[in-house]
Amino acid sequence: MNRLEVKHLKKYYASQKAVDDISLTLAPGSIFGLLGPNGAGKTTLIRMITGILFPDEGEIIFNGQKFDPDTDIAYIGYMPEEKGLYKKMKIGDQAIYLARLKGLSKTAAMERVKHWFIKFEMQSWWNKKVEDLSKGMQQKLQFVTTVLNDPKLIILDEPFSGLDPVNTNLIKDEIYQLAKNGSSIIFSTHRMEQVEEICDHIILMNKGRKILDGSVSGVKQQFKENIFSIGLEQIPADVNTPAFDIISSKDNQLFLKIREGYKPNDVLHYFLQQQAGITSFNELLPSLNEIFIKLVEGTPLARQFQSVTA
Repeated sequence: MNRLEVKHLKKYYASQKAVDDISLTLAPGSIFGLLGPNGAGKTTLIRMITGILFPDEGEIIFNGQKFDPDTDIAYIGYMPEEKGLYKKMKIGDQAIYLARLKGLSKTAAMERVKHWFIKFEMQSWWNKKVEDLSKGMQQKLQFVTTVLNDPKLIILDEPFSGLDPVNTNLIKDEIYQLAKNGSSIIFSTHRMEQVEEICDHIILMNKGRKILDGSVSGVKQQFKENIFSIGLEQIPADVNTPAFDIISSKDNQLFLKIREGYKPNDVLHYFLQQQAGITSFNELLPSLNEIFIKLVEGTPLARQFQSVTA
């Protein structure tokens, strides 16, 4: 079933609320973005989900049962941001050792390691040591050791750190395939553009609390501000209408905000009357980065659009 449910989870350090009443549900096959600024509580939440830390309050349900770290950890793959590799150990031996720790037999471990090494073109690394690898190569190895045992819940913390575009796409494709095969994936990163591309659902944490929870498309619709771009053959010398305010302009394109009580058709009608020659007209939905800044820092989205389009 691979379903993860977190119910009213809390974790305190002295007087600090690292995680303060967080609930979430992760369906099988979904890619779930876990976002938040530094100190938001993401790492503490992940460590409770993986059994590294115990919650002070709340519960974790995995596959319909209360989470038991002793047995359920075998179904979880966790790739922390910090490297969890032995620098002096040979790559092949290390991968097999980690696979055995996750419950695979010696034969199964060898088969799985060979499968992934061939898939990621890592065969020539077998007798190298981790300390001899670049940061990107170490990241590929860490990803492979995370998914060797075909985990049902996969937690990836900054999985693309240090990777070039080719290897980023390689791992991205594997994430899609793992989700397609039914694994549930938690993806934690500061790179909002990656979240927009990969995730189907997100939560945003700040100061230990959940401040946003929804699908990526739904969240963008929720925070839209009636901002549009319109391409014109010729921008009128004097734009004067109560229908919208101009935010900025670039070349033959205007970025504008439609006022309350007016509709996009009012904008189109105005420029048709002006015989400006409309070449394009698009609604500009906010990026996750703009929404993140708005919620965490309180910056108006319109101002963000102005800085982007200027």
